[in-house]
Amino acid sequence: MILIVDDDPSVQASLALLLKQNGHATCVASSPDEALALLSEQPVALVLQDMNFSLATQGDEGLALLARIRERHPALPVILVTAWGSIPLAVAGMRSGASDFITKPWSNAQVVQSVTTALALAAAPVAGSADRTRFPGIIGEDPKLLRVLDMVVRVAPTDASVLITGESGTGKELIAEALHAHSARRDGPFVKVNLGGISATLFESEMFGHVRGAFTDARNDRRGRFEMADGGTIVLDEIGELDPSAQVKLLRVLQDRSYEVLGSSVTRSVDVRVVSSTNRDLPEMVARGTFREDLFYRLNLIALRLPALRERPGDVPLLAEHFLEQAARRFARPRPAFTPRALGWLASRPWPGNVRELRQAVERAVLVVDGPRLDADHFAALAELSAAGAPEPELPTPGSMTLDAIEKAMIERCLAQAAGNVTRAAEALGISRTALYRRLQKHGIEAKPA
Repeated sequence: MILIVDDDPSVQASLALLLKQNGHATCVASSPDEALALLSEQPVALVLQDMNFSLATQGDEGLALLARIRERHPALPVILVTAWGSIPLAVAGMRSGASDFITKPWSNAQVVQSVTTALALAAAPVAGSADRTRFPGIIGEDPKLLRVLDMVVRVAPTDASVLITGESGTGKELIAEALHAHSARRDGPFVKVNLGGISATLFESEMFGHVRGAFTDARNDRRGRFEMADGGTIVLDEIGELDPSAQVKLLRVLQDRSYEVLGSSVTRSVDVRVVSSTNRDLPEMVARGTFREDLFYRLNLIALRLPALRERPGDVPLLAEHFLEQAARRFARPRPAFTPRALGWLASRPWPGNVRELRQAVERAVLVVDGPRLDADHFAALAELSAAGAPEPELPTPGSMTLDAIEKAMIERCLAQAAGNVTRAAEALGISRTALYRRLQKHGIEAKPA
């Protein structure tokens, strides 16, 4: 049974009919008191609650009702319904424990998807221990990692939006792939988008597509990433790098599951599961005002944080053995064996680059070290050699170079060391890909992969 709480009879009737057509029984309440009475009398699986019962209260009555529902029925999912202009009210409701929010005028498809997802999450069993055979590409036995995999098993069958966070190199892409592989959309498209590499001016064309003649040089129609992902999963990588103007456009399509192709006035619908990932601290960005709070809650229905490798040192030997096998096969080299000292040395390292850095260290050892065994001394020597190849740069004499010239020279040096790889150069500079692209444009530098 779904409880619809709204003081407008037409809204009650519309939502009840929509839900009935999709196999859900409903009951209705016109006031907070009536809603609470029904909750105490009938078994309700979900509440669809309006936030504005009167203009005078400006949503206070809706927030108060939500608080009382959360207090009396803490596990009951509540989806909020509010006007687009009252999004801050919906965000306040999400902070208070609501499952999701829908804006008026709503999209029927979005209402049904939101209800279906909330019910599926509420009914999903709490996994005990992830079946490791279901994740062949993910190596590790640490409880922190297994808890993430347990949650993947639980939420993958739903259409819940998932936000994957963690440092660079922790395996966020593998978790996104696992969510898709264990979902009902596994036979549909799996589209990955690196938002850090898309400028604000190209965002609409890249994500929503364009028609011929939409702008200069638009000589042919182009399909956008959302159209490519229809019926499947879209992964929004580096979501924290998204320009503020693009955040608004993304929020619209996530809210309504509809968009307009650039240069066309025809509204198109899309059926996608959204997975986002970032190594940035989005709550901190929300607090600073650089990331929209309403978009954060739209993306963050389920949050998965991947632990850094230093947080699960017991998995380092397992990963090292796995990478050793892969590297020997890939480079057609005899497979050496780790000594116990080597595995202990590897497990003791902080690995700021996480799993990716460990893999590179093992591959380098396989290529360089001759002999049947890899010892701690081999890895220590290779680490020292690598560090020696990057001496401390000398700062220019004051007055010899402007700040712009210093910045340009540093960018060119980092690009050269990264063989033209913008992502690696941005990491070395401690800035985002988007920020680096802006500086490349500013200084007239062209990034050319080696």
